[in-house]
Amino acid sequence: MKILFIHQNFPGQFKFLAPALVARGHEVTAFTMQKNAPAEWQGVRLFGYEPARGTTPGVHPWVSDFETKTIRGEAAFRQALLLRQEGYAPDAIIAHPGWGESLFLKDVWPRARLGIYCEFFYHADGADVGFDPEFPIRDAGEVCRLRLKNLNNLLHFEIADAGISPTEWQASTFPEPFRSRITVVHDGIDTEAVAPNPEVRVTLNGNLTLTRSDEVITFVNRNLEPYRGYHVFMRSLPELLRRRPRARVLIVGGDDVSYGARPPEGTKWKTVFAAEARGRIGDDDWERVHFLGNVPYQHFIPLLQLSTVHVYLTYPFVLSWSLLEAMSTGCSIVASDTAPLREAIRHDDTGRLVDFFDAKGLVDTVCALLDDSAARARLGANARAFAQARYDLKTACLPRQLAWVDSLA
Repeated sequence: MKILFIHQNFPGQFKFLAPALVARGHEVTAFTMQKNAPAEWQGVRLFGYEPARGTTPGVHPWVSDFETKTIRGEAAFRQALLLRQEGYAPDAIIAHPGWGESLFLKDVWPRARLGIYCEFFYHADGADVGFDPEFPIRDAGEVCRLRLKNLNNLLHFEIADAGISPTEWQASTFPEPFRSRITVVHDGIDTEAVAPNPEVRVTLNGNLTLTRSDEVITFVNRNLEPYRGYHVFMRSLPELLRRRPRARVLIVGGDDVSYGARPPEGTKWKTVFAAEARGRIGDDDWERVHFLGNVPYQHFIPLLQLSTVHVYLTYPFVLSWSLLEAMSTGCSIVASDTAPLREAIRHDDTGRLVDFFDAKGLVDTVCALLDDSAARARLGANARAFAQARYDLKTACLPRQLAWVDSLA
């Protein structure tokens, strides 16, 4: 078959599926917005597309999101027309529709089957919006903006033949009748590569070497922001450091914003909440807190392997790969009692759950695990076994993804 992938940052969620389809003998092509992308990646032909214009200054804020998606959709549409002129016609298109690029591709290739990656459908309540009272909705029109933000999803429902979603909860955010067309399969974790390593050694700043004999608390986000509970974690630090005088705290994540509102102008969420915590932490204790920024993947997995207790917090939103990678490395995990975490973290079985907003409860739970090596070993072993059974790339996820592509095409 001829299969076309659409992802602005290809391969994204398709980093395993696309090469697997190449290995099965299919002709695989992809559209990407990455500048200076190679002509080929693991057997996949790559074609770039570039928006011809920017968002209109002063456009109504309720429709600015859809204008951006329309601009990107047009860019992909124009690139598709060029390929059609060369005689290219895919049998199937597999797209992450979140940025709009796949909106018009069925107008170029109406006979192609379209499968979409269903990451999230927006809701005014019951999910991320309005979840955190510290950041209340200040404009009653937010519900209207969200309704229009779902235009992209709704237009894709009209043209898509099937969907795939990484978790049951994320799939459940989509309305019927399209929900019934969504297959739930996670992107997959290579649990052979992402595995425990009792001999791991990590050196920080060229002078501090940590091993599994050290007490290490890890916290990981793509960016350090409220959506992923960074503010709650930082508020737990003064008491956590006081009660654990030997602990090292390793914080991974950038200082930008991936989700939600930006901080006050001229500030970063990272520094806002670090400054709040710093006032209650002495100099010696603060030296045990290590902000590592964005860590290359080959250095990131050893940090998880090193972890004594791993903390993961999130609003009810999309599930981070890092949580499943932590499970796969056998981490002892303390996580927020929020969707979709409950699918992976079963309380006192594959980890321990705490109320998202309860900084004191977080401290108590982390300290209890730090004092109980048997419980850590049990939870870590169970977490790894669960990751292997449910999320392993080779035995669980990739075979089901390939079956989904077969059924689509």
